[in-house]
Amino acid sequence: MKKNVIAMAGVVCMAALLTACAGSGTKTATTAADQKEDTGKLVMVTNAEFPPYEYHDNNQIVGIDADIAKAIADKMGVELEIQDMAFDSLIPAVQSGKADFAAAGMTVNEDRKKNVEFTDTYAEAAQVIIVKEGSEVKTPDDLTGKKIGVQTGTTGDIYADDVENADIQRFNKGMEAVMSLSQGKIDAVIIDREPAKVFVKENEGLVILDEAFTEEEYAIAIKKGNTELLEKMNGAIKELKESGELKKIVDKYITAE
Repeated sequence: MKKNVIAMAGVVCMAALLTACAGSGTKTATTAADQKEDTGKLVMVTNAEFPPYEYHDNNQIVGIDADIAKAIADKMGVELEIQDMAFDSLIPAVQSGKADFAAAGMTVNEDRKKNVEFTDTYAEAAQVIIVKEGSEVKTPDDLTGKKIGVQTGTTGDIYADDVENADIQRFNKGMEAVMSLSQGKIDAVIIDREPAKVFVKENEGLVILDEAFTEEEYAIAIKKGNTELLEKMNGAIKELKESGELKKIVDKYITAE
């Protein structure tokens, strides 16, 4: 009898150990997404070469998109982490799950909508043309056959391909394209309007043409199928618009002309 009791006790102990091991294995199998959700953090990716929407100020990434993202995170009750990377790496980072969303003055277009979800738009924008003072390029039609600088992966890059017989020069940063224009290596730069204003202000001898190249809208990119995050962010954007907070953020960086 004693042996039977001891044997039964051994079975119970072994079962307990196996149960404990199984519980431990279940915890280890928790996905990275679950862990991130538990920490209450959203990871945003951007290309901080796009003032006033995102740029470096000492060791911080600041700008319109950074402030809007922070306001959205606050409304959702989560922490915001911002990571800087090349513009053409943003959508792949969202698709792979390395980031929760991308905010980088990103224009909504049909090609991008095939790869990511977009929130409601939060800003209107335009692609404009920067040229040197006295340039023979006066309108978008004058770009035919010219050397045009663009930032890789941007809508300026995409739409520049529609210019007949143009020689498209691609740069990793908008500023690099602008510098090439200043040095006379290219004839024009196609880039978003607000960064264009900054670049022209900082580089003597450059002007922005009156006629825009395209009219656009900006939104935040989220992984396809992540409807829960999409709905939460759209709700926060709606609140920011209705309260006037979104306009205050934009006005902080863009003054009326």
